Amino acid sequence: MAEGLTVAITQMACDWDIAANLDRAEGLVREAAGQGAKLVLLQELFETPYFCAEQDYKHLDLARPFTDNPFIARFAALAAELHIVLPISFFERDQNTYYNSLTVADADGQLLGLYRKSHIPNGPGYQEKTYFAPGDTGFKVFDTAVGRLGAAICWDQWFSECARAMALQGAEILLYPTAIGSEPHDPTIHSLRHWQRAMQGHAAANLIPVMASNRVGTEPWDGVEMAFYGGSFIAGSEGEMLVEMSDEGGIALAKLDLDTIRRQRHAWGIFRDRRPDLYRGLT
Repeated sequence: MAEGLTVAITQMACDWDIAANLDRAEGLVREAAGQGAKLVLLQELFETPYFCAEQDYKHLDLARPFTDNPFIARFAALAAELHIVLPISFFERDQNTYYNSLTVADADGQLLGLYRKSHIPNGPGYQEKTYFAPGDTGFKVFDTAVGRLGAAICWDQWFSECARAMALQGAEILLYPTAIGSEPHDPTIHSLRHWQRAMQGHAAANLIPVMASNRVGTEPWDGVEMAFYGGSFIAGSEGEMLVEMSDEGGIALAKLDLDTIRRQRHAWGIFRDRRPDLYRGLT
């Protein structure tokens, strides 16, 4: 294989055996690292089922603070052991406020900061406003051992402004841990290809690779059954699909030559030719 950075996406089913979920996630990370991956992306809220499918405030008890969080500590230690970069999605409690959050463990296990999901959806099967406040961190990039990473969460991935904001901060790869599948109000909707193309567009428009990890499996709730379609993928800097997963759990890897991509990005002049003075209508 050509020289470059080996990266991996993962996807898995989750249930209420939290210990088993975490063991399964760790196993996927170890498998990916064993195949040479230096950056491994896990899905959104992989500690539990996707509880946002229903409205029940008992699920707020699942949240934990960012600091002194044993779940985060476990995966930060795993990153250090394997010498990999590992984004970690988690349900955060900050006093009386709750967020859908993400941190990044660097290859030495150091936590590089905190991102709180900015766009919070609310609809059948995805009732996140019951649980999460809109993030107050702004869009974030993280300087890691493998490069500068832009990391956002699920619904954020539909917003081109989010991707461009991370690109303007120097992101070299865009990461989107996700939970998406069936639409309970309309079983004729199957959004897999739309979901993928939206992010492939971010890759092409910014000349930055995109990695997305989704969950799989069926999760039953009161009156709702959520079927998550997987389809995790890695897109190259022209939006091309480098690798795509099915609806089964597992991992997939790709090689990224960030130096070549950086030269390509400079040659296109996308950021040189921007006209922010004309974009005031966007805000």
